[in-house]
Amino acid sequence: MTAAARMHRPRRRFGQNFLRDPNYIGRIVAAIAPEPGDHCVEIGPGDGALTLPLAEAAGRLDCVELDRDLARQLESRLAGKEHVQIHCRDILKFDLAELGGSPGNLRITGNLPYNISTPVLFHLLKMSHWINDMTFMLQREVVERMTAAPGNRNYGRLSVMLKYHCKVERLFHVPPEAFRPQPKVHSSVVRLRPHRPRPLQAADENALATVVRTAFGQRRKTLRNGLKSLAAAEVLERLPVDLGARPEQLGLADYVRISDAISSDGEK
Repeated sequence: MTAAARMHRPRRRFGQNFLRDPNYIGRIVAAIAPEPGDHCVEIGPGDGALTLPLAEAAGRLDCVELDRDLARQLESRLAGKEHVQIHCRDILKFDLAELGGSPGNLRITGNLPYNISTPVLFHLLKMSHWINDMTFMLQREVVERMTAAPGNRNYGRLSVMLKYHCKVERLFHVPPEAFRPQPKVHSSVVRLRPHRPRPLQAADENALATVVRTAFGQRRKTLRNGLKSLAAAEVLERLPVDLGARPEQLGLADYVRISDAISSDGEK
């Protein structure tokens, strides 16, 4: 590690906690399993704990880093590696199409800042047709929400929408002691693979997103009361689900049926 990297003070506003434990660094790289023909994209590379081994193994590596100081340090450390490019950008405003290549080709990874992890996931879902797979380290609580099943207290909007777009697999946990500074939360590594084709296809994906967001925005209400802003009472009564149920009791297929029924009625 260079003197410049050692001097960098983690910035709370960027949610910076740098992975330091070589055992977990090795496990994450092994889970990604980058190969010479791969085009990898690392979000928030920080001081390069994952970046350096990825740069050695991948055929192309693009890193998106918001912190200008860290971006400059990485550019210096990776000088001469023409297959690596550092983008000093906000990932929430970054379009994967800018990287070129073929749809379904990109392998995304990163230690996502806890304060923006959910917005980043939803942002990437909009571009899932560019993505082969995603391997992230996230707050364990977020991963529990991502993988939760109907009826679980962690089941919600994130669970439903991720499962619509991807196969979600929790890999392993990472303790706070693996980071500097130590976060106050535990972390987990998770893998997402976009469905091709999707096992369930909504007639209108924007309508599905609206139904799920509306239902879980009022999760203490029954579906009859929570969805009344989206359709007239007589339309809701014809929906192929139990309107007395609460949002967390329904599976993805139920939400697709609801959104399709509401979309179909709106087109009449």
